[in-house]
Amino acid sequence: MEKTLSKELTGRIRGIKLLIFDVDGVLTDGKIVYTDGGAEIKAFDVRDGHGIKLVMRSGIDVALITARQSSVVDHRAKDLGIDLVYQGMKDKLAAFEDILDKKSLRPEDAAYVGDDIIDLPVLKRAGFSCAVSDAVDEVRGMVDYVAVKRGGRGAAREICELILKAQGKWDGIVKGYLQRW
Repeated sequence: MEKTLSKELTGRIRGIKLLIFDVDGVLTDGKIVYTDGGAEIKAFDVRDGHGIKLVMRSGIDVALITARQSSVVDHRAKDLGIDLVYQGMKDKLAAFEDILDKKSLRPEDAAYVGDDIIDLPVLKRAGFSCAVSDAVDEVRGMVDYVAVKRGGRGAAREICELILKAQGKWDGIVKGYLQRW
C-alpha cells in the first residue's frame, strides 16, 4: 500500500543525499535477546538490508545513530557497507551534526528514520523525517512520513523505495535487475 505524497514533500525528498536510521525499533523490532552467556541477539529484515544497499548504490549515503552500544550493530553495518555508525549516542543531534559536517551537507539534505522520543531532536532538524508505523505517538505526530510497515518488519525498505521513487531512480533499478536475466 503506497501513500500519496504532496508535491512539496516529494520535492524535498528529491534533494536527499543522506539517509540516517536509528537501529533498535527501526532496523529491528525493538526486541533484544540475551543468551545465557550474555551475548546479545537482534533480528534484521533482509529486505530492509537490500533496500539500504539499493539506496547506497544509487548514490545516497547511509548512516546509523543509536543510543545503545552493540557489537551486533557493528556486524550488520559492516555487512551492509555502512561506514558512518554512531553508537552510544544519548545526544543523537550531536551525531547528526557531526555526520553533516563530515559529509559537507546541510540538514535539508538528510532524511532520518526514528521511533522514540530520543529521536525527536534529529527528526525536527532533518530535511525529511520518517517514523516506523509502531513508533511512539509523539514521533508519529511530528514526522513528514509514517511508514505503513513496522520497525524491523519492512519499514526501512518502504522508506528506501519511497526515496528512490521520488528521485526517479526506482524504475531504472528494477529494469537493471530484469536485464540481468
